[in-house]
Amino acid sequence: MGAEREARACAAFYGELPIARPVLSCLRCLRQFAGSTAKRCKDKHLEEALLLSRVLSEGLRVLGEAEARPLLRCVLAFQMEATGSSSSFQKLEQIVTQLAVGKEALLAQEVGALLAGLAPQGEVLSPGDLQSVCMFMEESSLGRQHWRQNLAPLLQRLATTLRWVLQSQPAPGGMWDYLVIKACLQLFQALPKDVAPLVWSTAGKSETLQSLLGLLLEVAWGKAPNKDTRLLAGTALSMLVNTAPQPQHGASAMLALFQLSDRAGAGELKFGELAVEAPPVLESDGLEKLVLTRGLLTCCRTDILSCQLESFTHKACLLLDVVFPAVCALTKEQKDCHYYCFQACALWLQRLRESLPAVWHLTGTRILAQDTELLRQLTRLVWDNAETPVEGVSEFIHSSFRLLLEIYHLECQHFQDQERPLYQQTLQRVVSMPWQIKAKYVPLCAIVPYVGSQQVLDAYPDLLQHLLSCLSTNHLCPAATEVYKALVWQQRAEWQDGHRDAESALAERWALCWLPLLSQALRSPLPILQSNAANHLLAWTLRQLPATQAPLATRFGGQDTASLRAWVSLLKAQKSVAGALPLRGEALERLSCCLGAREEGIRLAALGLLCCSPSTNQPLSGTEVRLLQEFLPLNLNCDSSSFRQLLQAAVRKALVRLRDSSLAQLRGKVPRGTEPGEGVGQLAQAVGFVEWLLQLSIASLSPGSNYQRKKTALLLLAAVLETCTDTWSPERKKGQPPRTMATLLSYARQSGCWDFFSQPNLLALLSCLQDSTNEIRDLASELLVRYFPATFPEPIALALFQLAQDALRSPRVQEAEAGAVLMKTILQKSDSGTMKSMALEAEAALTLPNRGLCFAQHLLHVLQAQYAVACQDLLQAAATAPLHGAVAALRRCLLQVPEVAASMQAAELAQSWQELLTRLVTTARDITSFLLGALQSRQGPGTDEQAAAPSFADMGNAIGSLIMLGKGRGQEEEEEDSVLLSEEHSLILTCCWVSVKEIGLLLGGLAELLLDPALPAGLGPLLPLPTLQMATRVFQEILLRCRHWGAVEGCSMGFTKFCAALLNHPDAELQAIPQTILEQGLETLSGPRSSSITRRAAGFPMLFLCIVSGEAPTQARPLLTRCVQMLLALATTALPRDWDQTLDLPQVCALHVLQTLVRGAGLGGALLRYATPMVDLALQGLGSPCWAMRNAAMQLFSALTSRLLGQQRSRGEGCLAEGVSLQAFLGQHPQLGAVLLGELGAAAGPVPGGLHLRPTLHAVLTLLAQLQPGADGPGRLSAEALRPVVLQLEARGWLLTPAQRCPLIRAAFLQILALLPASFSPGFTQSIRAAVGTELGTLPPGGKLGCAELQVGSAVLHQTMARFVCSEAVRLADGERIGAACSLLRQPNPDVQLAVLSWVIAGEGGTCKELEKALGLTLLENLGSVLRERRDKEFLRLYLEALLHLYRDPSSWSQEASRKLQGSLAVCLEMLLHMVEAEHPGPDLLFQALCAASLLLAHWVGAKDGPLVERWCAALEECSQSASSEVLRLAAARSLQTAGADVVRRSLGAACPSLVPVALRLINVGIHLLQDEEREVRHEASGFASLLQLDPGESLPDNCIFVQDNVGLLGLLQLLLAEFGEHPETFDSLLQHLPILDLRGIVEELETNKAANLYKEDEPNVFAEPAVLARQLLPVLLQLLEKAPAGSPVHASALRWLSATGPSVLRDLRYCERCWSREAAARWAMKALACAKLHVAVAVLLVRARLAAEVLRVLGDSAAAVPGLGCSPQELEQELEVVQGLLVQHGLAPTLSQGDVPRKPGPPTKAD
Repeated sequence: MGAEREARACAAFYGELPIARPVLSCLRCLRQFAGSTAKRCKDKHLEEALLLSRVLSEGLRVLGEAEARPLLRCVLAFQMEATGSSSSFQKLEQIVTQLAVGKEALLAQEVGALLAGLAPQGEVLSPGDLQSVCMFMEESSLGRQHWRQNLAPLLQRLATTLRWVLQSQPAPGGMWDYLVIKACLQLFQALPKDVAPLVWSTAGKSETLQSLLGLLLEVAWGKAPNKDTRLLAGTALSMLVNTAPQPQHGASAMLALFQLSDRAGAGELKFGELAVEAPPVLESDGLEKLVLTRGLLTCCRTDILSCQLESFTHKACLLLDVVFPAVCALTKEQKDCHYYCFQACALWLQRLRESLPAVWHLTGTRILAQDTELLRQLTRLVWDNAETPVEGVSEFIHSSFRLLLEIYHLECQHFQDQERPLYQQTLQRVVSMPWQIKAKYVPLCAIVPYVGSQQVLDAYPDLLQHLLSCLSTNHLCPAATEVYKALVWQQRAEWQDGHRDAESALAERWALCWLPLLSQALRSPLPILQSNAANHLLAWTLRQLPATQAPLATRFGGQDTASLRAWVSLLKAQKSVAGALPLRGEALERLSCCLGAREEGIRLAALGLLCCSPSTNQPLSGTEVRLLQEFLPLNLNCDSSSFRQLLQAAVRKALVRLRDSSLAQLRGKVPRGTEPGEGVGQLAQAVGFVEWLLQLSIASLSPGSNYQRKKTALLLLAAVLETCTDTWSPERKKGQPPRTMATLLSYARQSGCWDFFSQPNLLALLSCLQDSTNEIRDLASELLVRYFPATFPEPIALALFQLAQDALRSPRVQEAEAGAVLMKTILQKSDSGTMKSMALEAEAALTLPNRGLCFAQHLLHVLQAQYAVACQDLLQAAATAPLHGAVAALRRCLLQVPEVAASMQAAELAQSWQELLTRLVTTARDITSFLLGALQSRQGPGTDEQAAAPSFADMGNAIGSLIMLGKGRGQEEEEEDSVLLSEEHSLILTCCWVSVKEIGLLLGGLAELLLDPALPAGLGPLLPLPTLQMATRVFQEILLRCRHWGAVEGCSMGFTKFCAALLNHPDAELQAIPQTILEQGLETLSGPRSSSITRRAAGFPMLFLCIVSGEAPTQARPLLTRCVQMLLALATTALPRDWDQTLDLPQVCALHVLQTLVRGAGLGGALLRYATPMVDLALQGLGSPCWAMRNAAMQLFSALTSRLLGQQRSRGEGCLAEGVSLQAFLGQHPQLGAVLLGELGAAAGPVPGGLHLRPTLHAVLTLLAQLQPGADGPGRLSAEALRPVVLQLEARGWLLTPAQRCPLIRAAFLQILALLPASFSPGFTQSIRAAVGTELGTLPPGGKLGCAELQVGSAVLHQTMARFVCSEAVRLADGERIGAACSLLRQPNPDVQLAVLSWVIAGEGGTCKELEKALGLTLLENLGSVLRERRDKEFLRLYLEALLHLYRDPSSWSQEASRKLQGSLAVCLEMLLHMVEAEHPGPDLLFQALCAASLLLAHWVGAKDGPLVERWCAALEECSQSASSEVLRLAAARSLQTAGADVVRRSLGAACPSLVPVALRLINVGIHLLQDEEREVRHEASGFASLLQLDPGESLPDNCIFVQDNVGLLGLLQLLLAEFGEHPETFDSLLQHLPILDLRGIVEELETNKAANLYKEDEPNVFAEPAVLARQLLPVLLQLLEKAPAGSPVHASALRWLSATGPSVLRDLRYCERCWSREAAARWAMKALACAKLHVAVAVLLVRARLAAEVLRVLGDSAAAVPGLGCSPQELEQELEVVQGLLVQHGLAPTLSQGDVPRKPGPPTKAD
């Protein structure tokens, strides 16, 4: 607080002087700087202070030193407190230097006085003092001057401090020792000439520096436990060597240091004139040599490294003869410091590169000649470690490759050597490596400049394919990009060498080589491949070779999806390179198609093209704005989270362009791309677009909207508020508003726009606070807190508070969580005046000095009151006052409000906070004990704890007793047994488990917040040790007595944070708490017990996982090591002779805990070091006589398999090759590989004369079978590496033969053999085929073996063999293999047939079209007989699914396929339709049957039979209902796409008018399905709509751009309007989509304010938005009325509708007017804001009223006689306007006047 004191004194001193105003302004900025926590804010305030200092400098010059001194002293005080930030210190240095112009001596005097006061002579420097020493040494010239003049005292203080630190050993993880070493390092670096005499001169020798040298050696030799500190000590020693006046002296000193390390520290060290006794080696880790080597290579002078060493017999130097052997030795050691070892290797090559002239001069010969040992060692070192998996090492190896080749090249040039074999050897080795190895690509890039591009391409013919594979693999993409760039750059240089070709000629030559690569990548269906090629290759290519745009555009000129995607990527890259891209004509039409495409990638790419620009102040063109206004309303309800995020990012870019271009216009500058005279129009356009987007976002926040629309709208609103307001966000590093933003805001508001914080906008966000999802609530709260005014209006705040109070009492978890968010938001948006108006529980809390403390006190009182109710009657509490809402509110208010966290650090509030937190933890303990006891029929905190949770039966009985107690014992006889849980039962369970979970999260979060080591040390602990121990017991009780996994998981998250906070705390007593819990857990685990632990308490293994996960991942993990070692030892203990089967054995418990640790997400890498002993343990457990042991071992083995091989991705997620290959697995885990292959080797052959069981064999084979096959075949390197494995597998070939009696083992062995199909010898390959053929060829019909031969697993074996035959057919693709695969479908054995069908469905044959075609024809040929036989539902389902998969592409159906069904197609279709209509085969088979019927219907040339089509249509209508299962709705959508479009198109012609009613029904089905809650259903239905958008003359499937769901919906409505508008059923069919809701009933239900039940009825379709659809239907209905001639059937339908609904519409309008005009509505208005039913009812009412008014107007006199209506169109519209105004005021209707009905995207009428 010294700076604050100086600031007050300074303000008082200058108060009466003429320069008082600028001084006070500068002081205000400095105080704001000191009070800010975010770096962005600190920098902002310092910038302002610097500007003021330039003004002040002039005023200070005319004043004397006495008048200038206070200000300089004040700024220096702030600088002294800013030594933790280099940038802040530098800025303050500029300020104080500016202020001291002309008074430099005074400043030097003040700096000296300040630094002299850091610590008295001989005292220890604190960490803060050391930070000041370092910063003034590094950044301040006056500071260096002071230390130069006071060098001896500084050295004395540093030596004293380092000696004390090493003796006292402060808290682990501290920085004290590190800061002392850093100060020494900077001293030697900044003052070398002053230090040199103290080391190298006899006369100037310093005893203090000699002592300091000895201390530095102690640190380097291991006395400091921190590795980073030891490494820094090595750098400091090297920097001290740099002070040597002669290079030979420094080299001799460093040689002595290395020799000292070789002698293990014995003897005396002579360092210049200093002599110190070598310290003993405290740590036998060999790290001292790394410390010296790395330090020397980091900063030692080049002349010292390369000068001749006199003590050697040959011409030797440090670099070659001392350091390089040390580097080689370091890289071979298997230590945990590989990163630093290989960093030293790269540094050595870098220093060699710098020292080459001196080294050549010293040696006189080449040092990297072909036969030299140095070259051999270097190449071996880099190649042997090229694939090291240690993070960071690969970068050093890559750097070493490049440096080695560069040094080799320079040597060859220097010695004029033309023979350069190293290049060819490197290239050959690179080419021979598999493409999956990342290490091959850096040497490849490095070799290109030396051998030329053509030689590389000739030697590596598979390069292009391998680059494609790399681009589709994220971690290989950067490497592939660098290879491409290196080759293209080299080619360009070679093509231009000696002559200048035209750009077009260069582009042509580029296209010959690279166009296929970019074309295939950009057209790829894999999003990852396409985006990587576009982002990393395309733009770079256009910059280097602009003329390549022409061949690329020609290649992407098609209308298919792939071409469009590639074309948009090309345009976007062009725009990024050229800066602007005019959109007109065909390009604009194609872009409009892309914006409406179904594929999200295409839409996002097109959107990115519209929004992005190289310059942020380039305005949007009119065309871009129009396209955005068409695009955004149609994409608000996309259900892809990534799409929403990318949409927000793109729109943010557009908003930044609009903002910056508008600001440029207002400043009078003409932005790039602006035509003369366009400025005013563009400014108005920008303001209008932002206003439109604001209104669109607010209107989409209605509770009647689905989650997707609301989330997208909130993201867009966040982008608008972030970009177009002047709100400063301290935590953001970028994206802050421009300084001139107020000018633009003023302009927009003068135009009546940009009222961001209006009442309707506030109400819309308040409705989101009551949403049922966390994401909506949290995002809305964040926007309110960050951007809206500091406080809510008091009436709103009080209404919200009452609503929050009610919500916290709700038994529904979502409503209680909403109440917690409301409480947090109210706290953040209320001032003390509003707080006093609230009805807080704790009246005494109103006297507290802090709002956060007051609010927390209130919530704690609420929690305690609810706990008191629960103690009396838990059932009543669970229904009306559950505990979890108050706990969640406390968690959010205490942990998520920055102001509350800041108040906890205030000294004056510390006592109050400590008392509150202690009471909170005590209450949490009592509640936890009470709830867990209640579920055990034991209540209260005093009950005995036991390490076991109650069984579900025990809990059920306990809850039943509580229910009886709550209802009264008189009702006990009335209870009936029920399989289903009663609501009372669920109420109590929910209350207990959710409350326990919330308590765990609260306690963990409190520990994380309040035990942060970064908090000020002066404050007392807010969580004293007894409180922490109490919290520890709460966690233990939950984890040991809880069975509910959700509660355990939530508690585990909190306990992990709790342990991490304790382990990271400097207090040793707190650090010991997790270790104590771990030891107690291990003792409980291994000791005798009276009940089962791991089986009856899901949380017990999690106890161990939480503790070890709390350890810092970057440091050693002693608790994890201890835990795993103890568990391994316990699990390997011999089993007792007799054990109780009802109790867990300690060995079994240990296996369960190990499995939990392996599955833990945060321990993956750390546990891999124990993989081998754990796998060995699991394999031993599989042979145990105890079933529990075998079961636990199998679970552990399964967990280890997942951890070692990684999670298998589902098909279609992106990468071409997933998983780990056998070669890579054996290379990464050599010891584990030896264990597995040892188990395999034990099965050397069949045991003669008997059965020999090996329980581990199947597990080992299963693990190995999950490995992936090598992608490159048996290349030389791969073959050599795999040769021992291949030989071992061939030697165990009997495992595939009947001699192996277990079919499961035979199947697993065959799976392994299938991984290496091309690696075996021809004879062994033939034996595999023979064994498979013999087994499959001898199966009896039906596959039923005699009882004597029945074997478990035989079906698995036969299925594996069948799949092997099919895979071989794909691999070899010859007629014989394809015929063999097809013949399997005719096999009488069902297992084989099912295996082939499953293999087809899995898509394994997709790469062999010939096989797919043959299989499809075989299935079609047998379809009739299969449908007639119906032997098995599962077989029939798979048969139809395989058939549909093979004909999934319409182009795959051929004339040959039609011939196969000739004569039987109608019969098959009839059977399939009968199955759908009359039978009940189950949803899965029904799905396949309906889709198969649709496939046949689509390809039936004579499909004009109306009854058949009507039956098919009726089936679709039945399956498309919202109440139907997802499978059936998907079947309806897919069938609609397959055959529906053809039916509708034929109905448009004159030939089939009878199909018009069917077509209307199909379109109606399509409208239903386009609103389905399942994305896949909507996408299939959009295919139907897409096909209908084609011209009647076009073929259906080809060149069709499938459109997005909403575009398809609009397309169907437009089709109805254009083609079926005059049909009498059209108007009525559209009206079916307007729901009829009881508005009066909904309002009355809100008014009654009934207590909420635990559950509410689910909506059948949560995605559908009736209100949005109603607004979309309105213009279509209005146009139908307008287009229809008088007396038409449409008018008749409209009149019938008006007669039926018109009176009710008018009554509802008048009811709304009465209801929202009276004051009583205020009581439930806040609740009404979030009522989705009310919003939908209101929205539909407004649409119906608008339609009714239009019907009245169009029909005129014929509608006047409608009974009950009695009003004119004008009167109805006036009533509608009044009601809508009232609803807008109450937040129940949108104010959007334009854009609420999205237009159908299409080509523009004219170009921009």
